[in-house]
This record gives sequence, C-alpha cells and structure tokens, in this order.
Amino acid sequence: MTGYERVVVEADGGSRGNPGPAAYGAVLKDALTGTPIAEDGTRIGVATNNVAEYSGLIAGLRLAEEFAPGADVEVRMDSQLVVEQLSGRWKVRHPDLKPLAAEANRLAPFGTTYTWVPRDQNAYADRLANEALDGLRHGVTVLVGEAAPDAAEEAEETPSAPGEEPKASGYRGVLVPSDRTTLILIRHGVTAHTTEKKFSGGLKSSNPGLSDEGRDQVRATAEWLRPIADDIDLLVASPVRRTHESAEIVAEVFGGRDIVPEPGFAEMEFGIWEGLTFAEVAERHQEDLDAWLGNLDHAPGGGESLRAVEERVLTGLERVLSEQSGKTIAVVSHVTPIKTMVAHALGAPLESVYRLELSPASVTVLSFFRGGREGDRPMASLRLFNARPTDEPFL
Repeated sequence: MTGYERVVVEADGGSRGNPGPAAYGAVLKDALTGTPIAEDGTRIGVATNNVAEYSGLIAGLRLAEEFAPGADVEVRMDSQLVVEQLSGRWKVRHPDLKPLAAEANRLAPFGTTYTWVPRDQNAYADRLANEALDGLRHGVTVLVGEAAPDAAEEAEETPSAPGEEPKASGYRGVLVPSDRTTLILIRHGVTAHTTEKKFSGGLKSSNPGLSDEGRDQVRATAEWLRPIADDIDLLVASPVRRTHESAEIVAEVFGGRDIVPEPGFAEMEFGIWEGLTFAEVAERHQEDLDAWLGNLDHAPGGGESLRAVEERVLTGLERVLSEQSGKTIAVVSHVTPIKTMVAHALGAPLESVYRLELSPASVTVLSFFRGGREGDRPMASLRLFNARPTDEPFL
C-alpha cells in the first residue's frame, strides 16, 4: 500500500435540492496502472453542490495522504469551479467555501495539479456519491489487491434499515497508519515591540505581551483554522509570553486545548540589542551588527548566534517529531524559529532566513515523513508559507 510514485484523485459531490441532502465520492488510483487504491463515499447532511464537491476533493486528498504519502498527486474533477479556484486562477469568494479551500490547500502536496474532466469521465466518483446519498455506503473502503468495480455496476450491499449506520460497499482491506507528521506553524501576533520594529528576544527578553491588535490578529487566524481544529492532535507553544498568549487564544477558539511548552521554539536572544530598533543598533553597535550580518556564529552581546538558535530549534523539532510522530500539531512560535525550520525542511542554507519574510499571526505548514532521510535531514515538504486569513490568492 506504499511506494506509489504518482496517484490520481477523482472526486465529485452532489446535493439533491442545492441545498439539500448531500454527499461526496472520491477514489484514489495508482496513476501508472489505473488501479484503485481506496475509495470514500459519505453523506454530509444538508449542503450545496459546491460544498459537496469541495468535500469530495478533501476526502480524496486525505486518501492520498493516508495511502500514498510522498506521491505526486493529480486531481481530476468535473467541477470547473473547484478546479479553477484550487489552480489559483479564480478567487474563492463565498464564505462557505473559503475554509474548505483552505483545508484542501493544506492537504494537497506541493506540486498537486488540478484537471477538469467531462462528467462522463468522472463516473466512478459520481457513483460513490450517489451510493452514499441512497444509503448504500458510508465511509472509506480500502481496495487491497482487488479489481475495481465498474463505474456502472450496482452496489452489492443492500440499503441499511432506518436508524442503522449505512454499510460500505465494495472491497475491504487493512488501513495503514500515516507516517506523516505535520506542523502548522503560527507566528504570534504583534506586540508594542513588533509595531515599533524593535528587537524582541526570547525568555531572557523584556517579554512584551500581545497588543490589542495582536490579539485580534491571532483570533482571526485561529477562526480561519477552526474548520480543521478536529484534525489537530496537539497544541505546542514557545513559553515566551507573547507566544503563550497567542496559544491561549488558539486553544480557546479550538474549543479548549492544553498547551504543551517547547523551549526549543523560543525566539533568538538579542542581548544588548533587546528593545532597540535596527537603526538604533546600527548607531550604537555598528561593528557588532556588521559582524552579526556576516557571520552565522556571531552573537550580540549577551545574546545568541543564529547558528546557536538553529541548533536549539532543531533539537526541539527532533523532540517533537520523535514524541508526536504521525500527528498534526499546531505550533505557536516566532519568526526566527519558524524560518529556521523552513530552511531545514527545504535543505536551504541557514543564510536563507535573511531572505524570508514572515507576517505576524501567519501560518506556515511543514510535513515530515518518518523513515525517510535526505542526508542529515528527515524527508520533508513545505506545504504553505506565510498565509493569512486575508490572503485571497491562497484562498
């Protein structure tokens, strides 16, 4: 069930009434052989056609995540709306679709392509959706070593009796647990230091709390992520005041979560630069600043070098990956640790952090794969960078 190089997701959804009783269908296929790997047909209550179609896409991407981690993905749908929006050519304007588009973007591996196909070429997924609407199936069916039922075949299972859980049609197999650990990295909201563009360090800093603007920023981001809150297994935060306050807001919006502290994800210590603007540092400590910009091992007086921060952050990352393997984890941290993890995941030199911009309360998503390594790094992918609820091109 593993080792697929390329897979195809075929997805569809429909509503009898628009809005009305709705369901989706999705099938995951090996792109090289066309062999179905797993399928899902599920009712979703009352919804519109567009919501059902997006729900089918999300279900198909979850199948790819579960059964073909690391594979290249092509999505094929007969919904031009979904294909054009996820390809980035059309904006997502309807509020009901925005969180669904955000979840699809989160799940889609880097490089996922979207192809529109005529309805008659999407008959498999359409059949699954209609079976779910008719009460003939509900949930995922794993196809292990079995030929796929023809799209025109009728389901072999009989409808469930009233009040019973619908039965799954088709073939059954053994589920394989995902080997992907996903970090949803959230930068804290602004403080007075952020607004005034002052250096603000970690646990040894003056430790300013969030401003009202910063709290509003984090709450907006948490609300944006709330549709996927049930998929997040753990909430981790740097123990610095502004990140802990941000994590408390996220926990509240998510319906109450414990916050696990990770000191490895604290911000860089800036020593004597703490509370100064860049211009003030240049005026008072020009030689120190020049050395810091040109030498990754140089630390401001009483502070940390970027190389030392990297070592601390990656130690914390390794701790989280080993202790929370296979989970989806929201991590509230700071600009330097998040950019350091991005550079590490991409195999980019540490100097690249100087070329990355990260907004307050932004979301960056990294996935790490158990067992795979590229040199001294775990196999990883960057799935989202510096996204905010107001970023229309992302949504």
